[in-house]
Amino acid sequence: MRQYWKKKSDVTEAIQKVAAAYDCKIVEGVLSHQMKQFVIDGNKVVSSVSNPDTRVDDAEFEENEVYSVNIVTSTGEGKPILLDGKQTTIYKRAVDKSYNLKMKASRVIFREISQKVPIMPFTARDLEEKRARVGLVECVKHELLQPYPVLHEKPGDLVAHIKFTVLLMPNGPDRITSHAIQELTPAKTIDNEPEIKTWLALPVKTKKKKKAEKMSLEYKLVGEMLLNGMLQSLNLWKEK
Repeated sequence: MRQYWKKKSDVTEAIQKVAAAYDCKIVEGVLSHQMKQFVIDGNKVVSSVSNPDTRVDDAEFEENEVYSVNIVTSTGEGKPILLDGKQTTIYKRAVDKSYNLKMKASRVIFREISQKVPIMPFTARDLEEKRARVGLVECVKHELLQPYPVLHEKPGDLVAHIKFTVLLMPNGPDRITSHAIQELTPAKTIDNEPEIKTWLALPVKTKKKKKAEKMSLEYKLVGEMLLNGMLQSLNLWKEK
């Protein structure tokens, strides 16, 4: 199953290679997390970019693990910035943090969050509207909540977000969530990249066959999904 890519660093290297082949940049700071029951951001993470500022510990993949593969690629520099914090509407409780909130509105909102969505991300519009914005500010300031900010690339740059869940089963990897694949014509060919063409030609779901026919998880899933995300961006770019 892990014949080609055994370690997380192997995945990082291949993601960057595919992006470079299409003249795109992988957005920095985006991580793919191992998932467990009630945990969507486990300790084992895969970085999409090899960068000293976002360095993660390397490790080998193991059978029966579950990963949320999360890749964001851009036709720009790959370094989006936060323009307006008020655009952020998605948050998740940081269960390992604690703080005695001073404002009544903050305590009410945090209590509501702890009761309704103690683990998973949520949208602020589902909270009591009058107190939500005021209470969220103090909660975020003291790290009780993890915000999912809206980031921006430079005007004219295009961004594609690829995300799916994959199971590392004994008989091979299974992608269990994804978006519909769109058939698009790329603005650039990869005829001079035979290795990448081989990766992208592989199926995205392992069939139950004999062991000799099992293929690599990362080449099948990350390669194909990253390609389709990039093709969408490059096609839109071409139309402009």
